[in-house]
Amino acid sequence: MPVAKSNHREEAQHMKTRITEMFGIEHPIIQGGMHYVGFAEMAAAVSNAGGLGIITGLTQGTPEKLANEIARCKDMTDKPFGVNLTFLPTVNSPDYPGLVRAIIEGGVKAVETAGNNPAQVLPYFKDAGVKVIHKCTSVRHSLKAQSIGCDAVSVDGFECGGHPGEDDIPNMILLPRAADELDIPFVASGGMADARSLVASLAMGAEGMNMGTRFIATKEAPVHENVKKAIVAASELDTRLVMRPLRNTERVLTNEAVERLLEKERALGADLKFEDIIEEVAGVYPRIMSEGDMDAGAWSCGMVAGLINDIPTCKELIDGIMAEAEVLIRQRLAGFLDG
Repeated sequence: MPVAKSNHREEAQHMKTRITEMFGIEHPIIQGGMHYVGFAEMAAAVSNAGGLGIITGLTQGTPEKLANEIARCKDMTDKPFGVNLTFLPTVNSPDYPGLVRAIIEGGVKAVETAGNNPAQVLPYFKDAGVKVIHKCTSVRHSLKAQSIGCDAVSVDGFECGGHPGEDDIPNMILLPRAADELDIPFVASGGMADARSLVASLAMGAEGMNMGTRFIATKEAPVHENVKKAIVAASELDTRLVMRPLRNTERVLTNEAVERLLEKERALGADLKFEDIIEEVAGVYPRIMSEGDMDAGAWSCGMVAGLINDIPTCKELIDGIMAEAEVLIRQRLAGFLDG
């Protein structure tokens, strides 16, 4: 049971970590970039609540649209916010140079990179004073990110929604391993929902946490109400791993389309090709996130859905986490040392 309720009225104490210092934020909580969720409304709500909100670059698609979204976010918050830029191994590559330019010209000072190695864009960000945090699913990728000059990493455990990589190492092992090896600061990502997540992550060497799924189930998240309700209704048993045979594993919330996809994977075995499952995975996000068609296809969701039982505002969520974290640290943990 939580030690304190999330409607905690007291102003939470500020927590200073290498991550809050690096990004100029009040609380060590980052909202991960999420496809068709990371719009200006989402990022501004998290940043206004003292965390680091993130606009998802590839959801915007073009440099012009991203520049417009950054401008919209600036109208909604005067606090720092970032942009997620995911490097995909695609044939029809997005205009990455243009997107990088939009970020820098928009005055954004934080970028969350993900996917392929971001080395080619780092010099531009460095020159512009932009801090880069790279999303990694393994210690070796984290060390690579450190070696090419990333300022921080987001260490993503097997529990996470979206792409957990192919190593299947959960955060109880992955975070202490990262702490043993890394010099740059890192945040815990995957399975993060509340004060317990934050305090545990700090205990294992992280400097904060990155929450994805938890932020979808908030008042301000610009997604259909059906999506929020699906997360609240789901337990920790309701996610599935799809595309394992293609070595492009993704953790998604189960639904009719997902079970159909898994049946195809079983039936086709080693003969499975991306084309076989394209209708369940390609272009489904607008239909799900905007229109609320919950069986349209596979969409990223973490096991953490089992810990999500309400739809607070971002401020209520973050204030509650920080107030409860203080209680956990000062009372529960310190209490073990008394006597």
